[in-house]
Amino acid sequence: MTFHDLTPMMRQYHELKTRLPGTLLLFRLGDFYELFYEDAEIAARELEIVLTSREVGKGRRIPMCGVPYHAVMGHVARLVERGHRVALCDQVEDPKRATGLVRREVTRIITPGTVMDESLLPLRGSMYLAALARGEGRWGLAAADLSTGEFLVTEVAGEQWARLHEEITRLEPREILVSAEEMEALRQTLAPAHLTPVEDWRWDPAVARRTLLEHFRVQSLDGFGCADLPAATSAAGVLVQYLQQTQLSPLDHLRGIRTYFLDAYLILDEGTRRHLEILRNQQDGTTRYTLLEVLDRTGTSMGGRLLRGWLGQPPRDIVAINARLDAVDELVRRPALRSDVRGALKSIADLPRLVGRIGHASASPRDLVALRFSLERLPALREVMAEAVSERLRALTTQVEVHRDVAELIGRAIVDDPAPAGREGGIIREGYDPDLDGLRRAAREGKRWIADLESTERTRTGIKSLRVGFNKVFGYYIEVSKPNLKLVPADYIRKQTLTNAERFITAEMKEREAQILGAEERMTEMEARLLGVIRDAVAQHAATIQRTAAALAEWDVLAALAEGAAARGYVRPALTEEAMLRVRAGRHPVVETALPAGAFVPNDLDMDVEDRGILIVTGPNMAGKSVYCRQAALLVIMAQIGSFVPAESAVVGIADRIFARVGATDDTARGRSTFLVEMQETAQILHNATRRSLIILDEVGRGTSTYDGMSIAWAVVEYLHDQIGGRTLFATHFHELTELASLLPRCRRWRPRGRRSGRRSRPLRSPRGRRTRSGP
Repeated sequence: MTFHDLTPMMRQYHELKTRLPGTLLLFRLGDFYELFYEDAEIAARELEIVLTSREVGKGRRIPMCGVPYHAVMGHVARLVERGHRVALCDQVEDPKRATGLVRREVTRIITPGTVMDESLLPLRGSMYLAALARGEGRWGLAAADLSTGEFLVTEVAGEQWARLHEEITRLEPREILVSAEEMEALRQTLAPAHLTPVEDWRWDPAVARRTLLEHFRVQSLDGFGCADLPAATSAAGVLVQYLQQTQLSPLDHLRGIRTYFLDAYLILDEGTRRHLEILRNQQDGTTRYTLLEVLDRTGTSMGGRLLRGWLGQPPRDIVAINARLDAVDELVRRPALRSDVRGALKSIADLPRLVGRIGHASASPRDLVALRFSLERLPALREVMAEAVSERLRALTTQVEVHRDVAELIGRAIVDDPAPAGREGGIIREGYDPDLDGLRRAAREGKRWIADLESTERTRTGIKSLRVGFNKVFGYYIEVSKPNLKLVPADYIRKQTLTNAERFITAEMKEREAQILGAEERMTEMEARLLGVIRDAVAQHAATIQRTAAALAEWDVLAALAEGAAARGYVRPALTEEAMLRVRAGRHPVVETALPAGAFVPNDLDMDVEDRGILIVTGPNMAGKSVYCRQAALLVIMAQIGSFVPAESAVVGIADRIFARVGATDDTARGRSTFLVEMQETAQILHNATRRSLIILDEVGRGTSTYDGMSIAWAVVEYLHDQIGGRTLFATHFHELTELASLLPRCRRWRPRGRRSGRRSRPLRSPRGRRTRSGP
């Protein structure tokens, strides 16, 4: 069958489909989106819907399946989650006004990394699209969250690929753009991430730089800090090109790039985040019983996302951390200020995502109203925030702009409670546009005449049962029952015959109908146009609203940390550049909340690289060795994000990396035994740890025979002591390892032991000593 043998509709489909290789095309037909050929087979399998067929011309049938238009986004979500790229093809003209075939166009392309629909986004998480570029001896990484406009770039030396890979796992991008030439080489390394190949020529730094200059409308990239980072520039340029190609809409909310350098942050690799259960637990992958759950008392979604980002990437700059601690300290000491700010923030909508949809031209009228209501609350909120005296809180408060002009524009233009999508009309406020008001008057007058027509005609004809009605097929009509047909006047024009009645129109009625329907149609078109103009006007303020949102989000996080500190009796840690960790009466932040009040036995920890760099932690089963070790790591993370910590006092030396190798797990999917996983994770620590690192090792050598395991553990401790020199907590059942304390000058024996007096818990003092057996 040739192209010309196809039906006109299928020819239209083929013309669109040929432009979208590798994309599932959902083609709007009436109330359904339909898929054909191989797309239908894939969708039927993935969505578990019925695969049927459709005739396309000359008796030939092809595979077909479809989903209702009102439920399409749920099905799109399932397809995208499975790594498919989806295009929505919509009818872009009214079928009633079309001459011949209804015109259709692709209106949206949705890929795993470019989801914008609110129902498909994680409420308190980010959804990144990333691009990875290889330069001359460098790797560049760009990542953007299309839903909020966040845009990040970084660059590392070529030999630091492992470090960049860790950063990719931290960001958890839903889709990574890579060079077509590099695709196969990177597929295994970046699994299970979804990779999308991009033509090699697009990665040219000059092409990428030109793309960025044009998009951001700037003369130089110096203001973004990436002008001298060619690999990062390449990645950012390709990412912007990809968004321009797939979104088919403005990107007005992508207003800037944040350049960052990995060395400025505490490194937490994927294994460490997993073992410490910072963001997700190891049982079911949720936030239950995690550090995030304990600390997240934020009142806004944007604050929740920021806190998650802080926990994944704590800073190392002691000045910046102390500025956060000063802010938390003030809010702990001023409960009234904290309460007022937290109460006000709860009424603020998710500004970054509202602005994202506005800049993307996908915002609904309700999005604009939600933005207006939030902006109207900012003047009072800023007055409360202005009472703060700490340097960081004052800086954030000055960053908050109230945007009265934006709120006033939306308030003048859009009604307080518009329809969800705005397609029904009635979204523009009376008095905003004179032409629209004129059309509304014409429609109202016509409807008033129609409403009066029924009583007028009953009086004129004497037909008491006469009624005036309307339907979408025949428009307005006069209905007369059959027994009264003899009373019908001569100027009535028969329109439709029913079983028990006849329907008529009059010439004047037809004129009024044209007046009403014409006015309503033009009203709908005009409201859509005005909505677009208003949306574009608001989008011009995207950058300043985003800055305001960033300040509010940080206020939210700092107030949440203060709320938790006040409620749970946390204290401010003292920070130092020395490689030490001294905690008095410390408590595990997560375990403490899971136990009844007062049930957790506090404990002490005292270590520094000069004298007590390695602690061999021994004790019986269930004595709390693992809890003790993980607690130390979590307290360092809390301190470095600017949080108070659960202790009577704490002195925390800034760490460059935290390593945690805890428990025994295998990796059957990749054919790795428990012992192999353990050895690979341990080797990574030995290769990457520094004198400023905090290392948690729990039961190293347990995955093999007793004496082989003990030999491995012994060698690891010696290497850490002699070659690395960082702070190490080494929990073990091999009590023979305590002999190392007498052989290595910076190694100490540490035996956690809780003491209780009646029902009252006393702080656990960790005495130095050796146990020769595992047991009570």
